[in-house]
Amino acid sequence: MKKKARRSPGSGSDSSSEQRCALCRLSDDDPAMFGEKVTLKEHKFSVHYLCLLTSCGVYQRGKEDEGVFGFLVDDIKQEIRRSARLTCCCCKKKGACVGCYVRSCKKTIHFPCGRKQKFISQFTELFPSFCPDHSPTQSLCVSSDLSLPQSCSICLDSIEPVLSYSILKCPSCHASWFHRDCVQRQAHSAGLFFFRCTLCNNKENFQEEMLRMGIYIPERDASWELEANAYSELLEVYTRCDALTCLCNDGRTHSAKTGWFEVIRCRLCGSGGTHRKCSGLKVDTRDWACSDCQQATDGKASLVASPQGVQRRSLRSKRHLSSSHAPVSCKRTHLPHLSSFHSPVSCKRPSLPVASGSPQEILQALVPQLLPLSVQVEVSGDRALAAGVELVRRSDYDPTHTLSVRFKDYRRTSFPSSLQDSDTARQYFLKLLVQQIEDSVLFEGPGGSKNLALDSQALRDDLYFDVGCLLALSLVHGGPPVGFFSRTLYQCLFNYPPNQPLTVTHMTPDTHFSRQVSRIAEATSLDELREVTAASWEFLELAGCNRPISSLEEREALVENLVSFTLITRMQLPLQRFREGLQTLGVFDQVQLYPSAFCTVFCEAAVPLTAQTVSRLFTVNFSQQEEKLNRETAVISFWRHFLLECEVGRSSISLQDLLRFATGAEEVPAAGLLPPPSMSFLHPVTSPPAGVEQDEGGGGAGGEVFQDEGLFPQRELGSKHLLLPVTSSYQAFKSSMEQAISHRVHLLPTES
Repeated sequence: MKKKARRSPGSGSDSSSEQRCALCRLSDDDPAMFGEKVTLKEHKFSVHYLCLLTSCGVYQRGKEDEGVFGFLVDDIKQEIRRSARLTCCCCKKKGACVGCYVRSCKKTIHFPCGRKQKFISQFTELFPSFCPDHSPTQSLCVSSDLSLPQSCSICLDSIEPVLSYSILKCPSCHASWFHRDCVQRQAHSAGLFFFRCTLCNNKENFQEEMLRMGIYIPERDASWELEANAYSELLEVYTRCDALTCLCNDGRTHSAKTGWFEVIRCRLCGSGGTHRKCSGLKVDTRDWACSDCQQATDGKASLVASPQGVQRRSLRSKRHLSSSHAPVSCKRTHLPHLSSFHSPVSCKRPSLPVASGSPQEILQALVPQLLPLSVQVEVSGDRALAAGVELVRRSDYDPTHTLSVRFKDYRRTSFPSSLQDSDTARQYFLKLLVQQIEDSVLFEGPGGSKNLALDSQALRDDLYFDVGCLLALSLVHGGPPVGFFSRTLYQCLFNYPPNQPLTVTHMTPDTHFSRQVSRIAEATSLDELREVTAASWEFLELAGCNRPISSLEEREALVENLVSFTLITRMQLPLQRFREGLQTLGVFDQVQLYPSAFCTVFCEAAVPLTAQTVSRLFTVNFSQQEEKLNRETAVISFWRHFLLECEVGRSSISLQDLLRFATGAEEVPAAGLLPPPSMSFLHPVTSPPAGVEQDEGGGGAGGEVFQDEGLFPQRELGSKHLLLPVTSSYQAFKSSMEQAISHRVHLLPTES
């Protein structure tokens, strides 16, 4: 009794002892790190939820509403008594309820001490814990072309890219690295339904790996979704008349449901309103802009409306928003008059059933929204871009309609019959379209690495929107990869790599602006810097940077401001219209979700075809009969050898010719070939002609032999199915393939 009395003053009051966790003996209340702390006043003790989950001697034997989340009070008390006899290997105090899961290891510890000693507790299945000697680790499997990050992708503080207990990485993209405490707090905030990688947006693999590495993920909705009336202010709309003279007897805040005194809001900003009567509008007017927005757009609303007319824009926007494949709207988008400004990219829950994978898989998930209905595209000569712009500017155009392309030359004479095949004509049109977009006035810079250019006539014609729409159409309808974007343009459009500062090297080389900025950046003295800035005063005035220079140290900030002005500020409208065009068919949304995967599609030239690539494209359908199967197996060997000879130039045809013959495409589209190409075999007539010797082992029943002459490959372009001739020798196979393909593809127009 005396010992108990002596301990009482040092341990504090009864109320303070009740606030301490009965298992770990800490009073900390940090739900993200220790779980929710539950106090049972009638039993005079508190306990952390994670301490319960990781304790070795207690299990949830009750229902969720019994005890502490299913842990019965009697069981908890028994665990308190059991752990009171165990010493923590860290703080050397009693109450160590967590033990290493490896039976031969006798280490026990308090749960909070375990975090300090690098214990890993897995919050799944049997909830095991592992000491540092037996804990799981991550492996560094980063490709050679992927640079290691220098900051935590959650808190953005500097990070040393060395995997350890406190430094983890995403198992999918390998580019997102973070502090353990940061990802634990993110998991606590996001919950099971929203917890995912901050960079690649992967959820399943990411959560599985984080659970393995000891991150606790609450099985609930995100914390921001659980707040009462969290978005109530977003449901409020502006209902006040701002006219100079309000004619409503009930005051400026009165808004009727219809008629003269209904308050209509500005269609541009949504934060200004007027009664129809007070602004002299018609009784059925729904489209009105406030004076501030009219001044900002010179009365034409050119910042948001297409110069081809409001109908064209509204039709396209309606299709995007109403498409069954449009991203699911979240609570923040249900605002009248603001929905036209909402970008589906901001919604974190896309409805498209795609996972983080290859660009082909992601684009193929967009293809099912295409309808069997077709729209006719007539191309005069090789003017694919002009035909494409004319197509998307039609008032009744629907991007989900299949393209049906017909080529005509300047004399209105049809192209050769080979281009009348629908698949081949469409592939050739899309290839020309991407090439001509690259060479258009909208882009500047060296070939294969283009930046967006500022062209006033293109702005007036809204050509940036049209070209963005055409590139999106090309990617989904089976066109080639874009391939000519510079990394700078890709970063400006999709913020990838994220938050990377722009420098002089990102500017388009050999332009007036880049030369001026380079001279400023290369100034080595204050006098030289002042001389260069004085010579470029017009540029500096335009950029808002024409200010006195007092020291050489101001050079870096000046260059940064000029680069930002050149690449971003003055290009805001072209970039915005280009993004809106790319939103066609949901392309922009998917690139925004998976920017690392699509970087090669937009920024890297297509990889030349190889024999291995072509071979992998085709699925081989063998016959069931053993006799035919033996012959077809030999032909597959002929086929692979023939592909190698086409690749190294030992054949009169190229791999491009062969692919165009079999599929109608000269290169593999960005979305892949749909339907997937396949091949089977064309067996010869086996009646033995006079004077032909029987092939060894190749004769059929009754002494029948191959008849190699007159047997040529055939194709079914609609299903992308190729029939290979079954011949008796490789030379006969090669001759047959070269004759048929050469005869077919030479009719196609060649590149100049």
